[in-house]
Amino acid sequence: MSLVIAYMSTISLLMLLGWWLVSWLLLRSGAKWTTKNRKITDECHLGHTTKYPLITMDSEQKQVLDMLQRPFRLPTQRERQLRSRRAVAADLLSTLEKSRSESHPIVFEVGTRVGGSEPPPQRLTLARSIPRGTVFSIFVKSHRLAAKELCDYFMEASSVQELRQRVEEVRGLVNEKLFIFALSFVIIRKPEMRHLRLPSIVEIFPCMFVPVTTVSEMEQEARKSTPDQEIVVTEYGPEFSSTHLKPEHRVAYWREDYGINSHHWHWHLVYPVDLGVMRDRKGELFFYMHQQMLARYDMDRLSVGLNRVQKLSNWRIPIPDGYFPKLTINNAGQTWGSRQDNSLVQDYRREDFGLLPFDVSELEQWHSRIMDAIHQGYLVDHDGNQTRLTDNVKPPEKRGIDLLGDTVEADSSISLNSLFYGDLHNMGHVVISAIHDPDYAHRENLGVMSDTATAMRDPVFYRWHKYIDDIFQEYKVIQPPYTTEELSLSSVEVVSVAVESQGQKNQLITGWSTRDFEASRGLDFNADKPVMVRLTHLNHHPFVYSIKLQAANSGSLPKEVTVRIFMAPKLNERGVEMSFMEQRLLWAEMDRFTHDLKPGLNHILRSSTSSSITNSNEFTFRDLEERPNPDNPGAPENTLFNFCGCGWPQHMLLPRGKQEGMPFELFVMVTDWNQDKVAQPDGACSCSAAASFCGILDALYPDARPMGFPFDRRPMPMLLNRPVGRASDLTRLSNIAMQDITITFTNAQITQ
Repeated sequence: MSLVIAYMSTISLLMLLGWWLVSWLLLRSGAKWTTKNRKITDECHLGHTTKYPLITMDSEQKQVLDMLQRPFRLPTQRERQLRSRRAVAADLLSTLEKSRSESHPIVFEVGTRVGGSEPPPQRLTLARSIPRGTVFSIFVKSHRLAAKELCDYFMEASSVQELRQRVEEVRGLVNEKLFIFALSFVIIRKPEMRHLRLPSIVEIFPCMFVPVTTVSEMEQEARKSTPDQEIVVTEYGPEFSSTHLKPEHRVAYWREDYGINSHHWHWHLVYPVDLGVMRDRKGELFFYMHQQMLARYDMDRLSVGLNRVQKLSNWRIPIPDGYFPKLTINNAGQTWGSRQDNSLVQDYRREDFGLLPFDVSELEQWHSRIMDAIHQGYLVDHDGNQTRLTDNVKPPEKRGIDLLGDTVEADSSISLNSLFYGDLHNMGHVVISAIHDPDYAHRENLGVMSDTATAMRDPVFYRWHKYIDDIFQEYKVIQPPYTTEELSLSSVEVVSVAVESQGQKNQLITGWSTRDFEASRGLDFNADKPVMVRLTHLNHHPFVYSIKLQAANSGSLPKEVTVRIFMAPKLNERGVEMSFMEQRLLWAEMDRFTHDLKPGLNHILRSSTSSSITNSNEFTFRDLEERPNPDNPGAPENTLFNFCGCGWPQHMLLPRGKQEGMPFELFVMVTDWNQDKVAQPDGACSCSAAASFCGILDALYPDARPMGFPFDRRPMPMLLNRPVGRASDLTRLSNIAMQDITITFTNAQITQ
């Protein structure tokens, strides 16, 4: 009996020593306990407070910024040591738990780690399969699965401190862009991290926004800098990466705009494919956001004398325009693949992304099946059941455009039948990005079409998405036109509409501005001072909408309405006023907001900076470091920072226009909020900036009408007993008005 007691005492003593060693290792890994107590308030039990000892740490925002800086760097010696200590702690915990469960003495095998080794996490097999310094593409199925694996691993962290520990474990083991994507994904989604903000992707990956020659110039300027020089600044633009020898280069300023490309990256971060994200009307928003990008691109093409973009529908003929991005993929100077003029789309035979051989004919087959579904009026699911396609439905039934968006974007978790209808949108991006080296014979990297942060730089992006949009429009034009009842609001009259800017009425001015980004946050220039890049971009003087409304409310109570504002060019390429159907796809949403109308005359003044489609600020690392009160995210002085980063860039709200002035039409429509409103879950208010393009993170899309209403369908043949030929014919209804405006490009500097 005494031997058993001694035996059990030995086990208890060893376990106690083991737990002490584990605790010591964890404390050595970065957690420092303080004797100072602090009051913690539980969000879910605001009336109860408890005192706990807290681990001291930098502000959570600063920790996030530290994780995002210089993604190409390898782990420091300290990070390697921390990773090693955690590995030892994990082994000890495993051994102790096994010993306790099996009730036998602890025996450390010869191979047990005691320090110095750096094993990667045993999971993350897919995440670690993508080499560092290579292309990471969310359009590639295997890369999406790798992203989900890493996102799930990061999502398990219950605090910023724990997230940082996991980040330190995998830094240097996974692809840099995959790493930033997964880390950003988690920060914008975990409720306990919603108060944190992401800095501009331009500063994280400067090499995806400025050409390699500019990066080299920044390195040279950093080496030449003097001790008394506080910062090093290098300019890029306005010539951008091309000349004007080819007509398509006239809109390089638009395609290469940092804000547009940042928006596209961030939108696909908020609405990813195959990551288990179930967002309200995700498929419909995929259609609408990309259709609106095309409308804005076409407006700028008309501004510089180009025709509207033509869809890439025939993959058996060469693509006339090539593209040479001049960007680098990694810190070692590897470049993106380039496409020569008159390149031909070819069957995909590369073996570097885990994709099976893929024929162009498969794209054609998927296209045919989707078009059959549109004209038959139903999709077929995995079990052979038919799901009808119509936009005239009531919740919770999904609109047909939403189902089609899920099908074309091919999110396998929500597409009704991704095996049958395929992966059309994503594989189109992949095949086009491999056009210069489809069999990897030359070991060339994929082109910029493979990355959401660079794809919009390539002219073929718009031709591809024009083709994708044409599929959606094939469906939209067979939907029944809106009725007079659906369009009208007889109790409201739009008396007048105008825009005012710089003391002028209905005259808007565009020009150039610059924005500084700290490139040394993403790249190491071996400098002891900030290395900045100054980017030139299109901009405009802010303006105000002046809208006068006459409300005939019943009684004295205010009436809540939705105000919808669109803009479109008045003339086509030939200088002729456009019909409704020709102009229909050029209407760009400018704003959408609710307003309480009192009985009688109402005068609404709405600033352009309050637009429901734009992200008014894109914060830098330095902006977030200087955040007024980072330890209290709900403080009033932090209001400017309370957004989630998704949205069209504010400086690109207006098209360029022409130096002699370009005529546009402003369309204002007032609808009944009682018919537009959506019942939202309690507390749904976070991240609602740019709701028209990005929705609301914790809620349903905040408009019950179809996206793009009223221009998403063909018009009714007759309105109030007269034919409808142009958009202006809709102004026969009292709740709709239009106004001619002029946008003039000054080619001069605009200072905000």
